[in-house]
Amino acid sequence: MQWDIFCRVIDNLGDIGVCWRLCAGLAARQERVRLWIDVPDDLDWMVPGAREGHVPGVEVIHWTAPLQAPAGPTADVWIEAFGCDPADECLADLAVRVRQGDAAPVWLNLEYMSAEAYVERCHRLPSPIMTGPLQGLTKWFFYPGFTPRTGGLLREVDLAARQTAFDAPAWLASHALPVGNIPRASLFCYEPPALGKVLQEVGAQAPSDWMVTAGRAADAVATELGKGLDTGLARLHAVPRLTQHDYDHLLWSCDLNFVRGEDSLVRALWAGKPFVWHIYPQHDKAHHAKLEAFLDWLEAPASLRDFHRAWNGVTAPATVWPGWDTVRGWQACALAARQRLLAQPDLISQLLGFVAEKH
Repeated sequence: MQWDIFCRVIDNLGDIGVCWRLCAGLAARQERVRLWIDVPDDLDWMVPGAREGHVPGVEVIHWTAPLQAPAGPTADVWIEAFGCDPADECLADLAVRVRQGDAAPVWLNLEYMSAEAYVERCHRLPSPIMTGPLQGLTKWFFYPGFTPRTGGLLREVDLAARQTAFDAPAWLASHALPVGNIPRASLFCYEPPALGKVLQEVGAQAPSDWMVTAGRAADAVATELGKGLDTGLARLHAVPRLTQHDYDHLLWSCDLNFVRGEDSLVRALWAGKPFVWHIYPQHDKAHHAKLEAFLDWLEAPASLRDFHRAWNGVTAPATVWPGWDTVRGWQACALAARQRLLAQPDLISQLLGFVAEKH
């Protein structure tokens, strides 16, 4: 089928990361995909060659204003990512095609991911279009999630094989990152309130290597260092921007992964290593309930819950870092969560089934 996926880049890379994984996953199952994206620049390092058409089955279209309406047959499926509206030109073009007798695409709103109860209630609900030239058509809500009554998570068909074949020491050495027996952590975050305290406390206990990713994580660390932070035995290593596959490799190479937003959280779940999630902060603190719902689904032990709350600024305990022995104990929780997810259909499989049902 022909899929049109619409993506407006807001910030922080999660939207473009999710949309590309969706495109690539569909193409891997022999679907044809057009990705309409307003700021495609980050694809150049995230997926080299994507904009040049080097990924079979995926065409990247720069979503400009005004926009050239799509040529060729009407798409079988429309997906607006995270509630963005398709381009006005695409809406007008579809209205003309429908009037001329073309079948309308199955139209989905791929929503934000959450473990909160409303996701199960709202998943697969219709949203009739009541006004305008497309009146009478229906959009459908499709919610990613963590339980069998949601749309599932993105998972590539070859993911398990890639993980099994992965050689962490070789990958680390090829990127000039430390290979050794001391603990390693990857740091991908916004500006966590507890960052300086954690680095100070971990550095006072035992040697460890911290892989600091480019962008906001590196800037946040630089800010703390500018305040005179002494990281002691915790050694910091700058990591350049990585492709999506290499970001997986970083997660698989570390003993603890700090992740943020949606896309990297899912990758941390598949990695099966201890992880800490920096949820996107909202001014009304709605993210606190979202974090608690996720920790409940995760069946997180008390120490992992406490650390999440401190890392996200929900609490401010005198001591934050629990020690590497405690962190290693989080492994069982991570593996159990991954096993529950592997027993459920992945998001693309569910999308294909839903579209077949509605087409």
